[in-house]
Amino acid sequence: MTRKHHPRPSRRALLGGAAGAALAVAAGTGSAEAATAPATVWPTEFPLPDGWLPEGITIGRGPYAYMGSRADGAVYRTDLRTGRGRIVHEGGPGLVAIGLKLDHDGLLYIAGGGGGTARIVDARTGRLLRTHQLTGTTGHFVNDVVLLGDRAWFTDSYGPVLYGVPRGRRGGVRTLPLSGDWEQTPDVINANGVVSTPDGRGLIVVRMAAGELYRVSLRTGRATRIRLVGADDVVNGDGLVRVGRTLYVVQNRNNLVSVWDLDARAGRATLRRTITDPRFDVPATAARFGDRLYLVNARFTSPQTPETTFTAVAVRR
Repeated sequence: MTRKHHPRPSRRALLGGAAGAALAVAAGTGSAEAATAPATVWPTEFPLPDGWLPEGITIGRGPYAYMGSRADGAVYRTDLRTGRGRIVHEGGPGLVAIGLKLDHDGLLYIAGGGGGTARIVDARTGRLLRTHQLTGTTGHFVNDVVLLGDRAWFTDSYGPVLYGVPRGRRGGVRTLPLSGDWEQTPDVINANGVVSTPDGRGLIVVRMAAGELYRVSLRTGRATRIRLVGADDVVNGDGLVRVGRTLYVVQNRNNLVSVWDLDARAGRATLRRTITDPRFDVPATAARFGDRLYLVNARFTSPQTPETTFTAVAVRR
């Protein structure tokens, strides 16, 4: 695949412009933090290489976003201060990068989709460190990942199971079957985005096609459906972001992010508001930096060709 690179962001992206002002009205303002991005200076939109086919995005402590490619499993890094980026991991034939998360030690944990893998890449050098074969290459789809404790937990969209990959050099992969309220529906995307619960003892998983949220015990695998207040569902729920007891659900084909208040045990979620933006074009996942959410436009309803253009956008959270 030949990719055209865009070393310079557009004038619109650099200046923010009217779109940036509209975001503040639509999304409200986030809490002040030391790492808050200066909204009047940093770009609110930046390009990815043509044909990138993005889906996952992750941001660590520094102002850099890492975005995976469904085309060949490569990883692209963008400086949030300028919008400029480059490929830091080349990927390869037959590989995909769906969800990904950056650890504090500079390691990227990458969900391998239908290949059934979890790859670990050094974000500083781009070197592939190891590959875990979590599933077979048919009947499964390793979709998203969250880091919690000593493991990276991966969802499987076509199997009622989570996979815990050790974050150190020792230990084997843990397979955690889902039970309790979880009902697996054949031939649709079930488990998708995943985050930790506010108390750090379990996980919150979105069941995409059904539009449901579940709290999952890491001890037993028991899944308890979270009661939604203020909306019937989170259909098309894809990436999740949690900040304290606030949960952001990216509802991809709905072109919106729903914002929920969780109770202390994550047993109930109350809809606070929704975030929409005219630049959304089927956003798949999101990552937080300061008072912003950064989202990649997967453009699932557009032609997915080597010439298709892609962007990431920022909104106030």
